[in-house]
Amino acid sequence: MESSNSDKIPSGKVSDYDRKTELKFFDDSKLGIKGLLDAGLTKIPRMFINDQHKTHTNPVSQASPEGVPIIDFKGIDKDAVLRSQIIKKVGEGCEKWGFFQVVNHGIPESVLNATIDGVRGFHEQDDETKKYAGIMVAQGHGIALKRYTLGLHPNHLKDMGCAESILILGHYYPPCPEPQLTLGTSSHTDPDFFTVLLQDNIGGLQVLHEDQWVDVPPIPGALVINMGDLLQLVSNNKFKSIFHRVLAKHVGPRISVACFLRGQQNSTRLYRPNKELLPEGNPPIYRETTINEYLTYYFSKGLDGNSSLPHFKL
Repeated sequence: MESSNSDKIPSGKVSDYDRKTELKFFDDSKLGIKGLLDAGLTKIPRMFINDQHKTHTNPVSQASPEGVPIIDFKGIDKDAVLRSQIIKKVGEGCEKWGFFQVVNHGIPESVLNATIDGVRGFHEQDDETKKYAGIMVAQGHGIALKRYTLGLHPNHLKDMGCAESILILGHYYPPCPEPQLTLGTSSHTDPDFFTVLLQDNIGGLQVLHEDQWVDVPPIPGALVINMGDLLQLVSNNKFKSIFHRVLAKHVGPRISVACFLRGQQNSTRLYRPNKELLPEGNPPIYRETTINEYLTYYFSKGLDGNSSLPHFKL
């Protein structure tokens, strides 16, 4: 590693590389990734080199002709026919892609931009911490759409407690000096029911669709929705929790805000494939589990590029 801070963090090029020692140096430095770059980092530490970007799948550098669906919510609360059409598109997006983008969702673009600025301010100004409330407005639309496309009773997902716990994370990806050696976030699925994501204009988010990595291009004012593992479990594979990742880039910072909707971790509530979705000849694929059990397994396994769902199959 070449950096003005190279006397503190071991180079990743030595033959007797000790990852544990390098991690300890990094933790003890209290610099974080941004701090390393601010200190003059020009080559990434070996502990951040990630071979997942060397994959058999073909990356797509531009949005393919059949890209991630973009669904316009305009008029969804005013026209019953239009509402049915939108819900149909959402259902198709959930089943075929597991990802889609939403525009005209009712949250002012100025609020979304302020949310991005708040995350930037938090990471770049130590004395400034802002609240990120804007994205929460998307929760109501999300629950409504999921209940209809699943074909359940209108209040079923709410009764299941799918949104009783909401985790919001503000991501800050500094520009990377060697993006070809690593990933911003490695390939993974989300351990929730579904996720609402706000991303800036830098790009880098990709989804794995039909064995190809497909870009999710930034659209001003749009929100990205993706299905999580728990929704795939309760829908008995009707909806798919899709692998996604974030590419590292020379440009940046890339900023995103993710809102993860999931049940209470300390609840004893059991989640299993819903009986309403199990017609004759379609037996349950997964055993019942609690949120805590699922999250415990997910995080103990780590982001190894594999799904946690097979562990819960019958």
